[in-house]
Amino acid sequence: MNIRTVLFDLDGTLADTAPDLAHTLNTLLVEEGRAALAYETIRPEVSHGAGALVRLGFGDVANEEFERLRRRFLALYAENLVRETRLFPGMNELLSELKRRGLNWGIVTNKPAFLTEPLMARLGLSWPPASIVSGDSTGNRKPHPEPMLLACTQAGSEPAQCLYVGDAERDIEAGRRAGMRTLVALFGYISKEERPERWGADGFIHVPREVLDWLGANTQAKHD
Repeated sequence: MNIRTVLFDLDGTLADTAPDLAHTLNTLLVEEGRAALAYETIRPEVSHGAGALVRLGFGDVANEEFERLRRRFLALYAENLVRETRLFPGMNELLSELKRRGLNWGIVTNKPAFLTEPLMARLGLSWPPASIVSGDSTGNRKPHPEPMLLACTQAGSEPAQCLYVGDAERDIEAGRRAGMRTLVALFGYISKEERPERWGADGFIHVPREVLDWLGANTQAKHD
């Protein structure tokens, strides 16, 4: 079946958000009287969300304290969404080429909508997405397939007509469970301990433009 829609994870796939998330975590650590962490320590955890970053910085804390820290982290991040965040190099060119070929595109992220929507509006995208699904757009988050299926509906494509690109195992699991083809973005936030070759993806890309190479080699990519 033809690929009609290319869907992306947000953090670590569409955009390099790690600098601002690292800044947010270190700001919170300093507020709480703790030492800041090295960027290299924080970057691999970024795709796992605010909770994972809070645990990285503060370890195992009681539930009430964890929620207090997580809420403060999100509030600080909302104030620093695009200090340094940028699209990954070549991403806008990829999006423009998808448009030229008649495909549409979208985002499926576990980031809550109050962060996703203003961030997407400020990324300088070459053309708007057909779908934006945030972590609270449905009753479930990735790796559940429900947000993936909502993205299909918004984009006007069947799951088998969609390709999903992400940098976390949950991304690939969600795409596969929804019936999509999947690619791992190796330029994303993958730790040395992770084994993306075991995630069951249909392929791997090192830079955004390689999505086009994969489409050319593996599918008929055409929007009817």
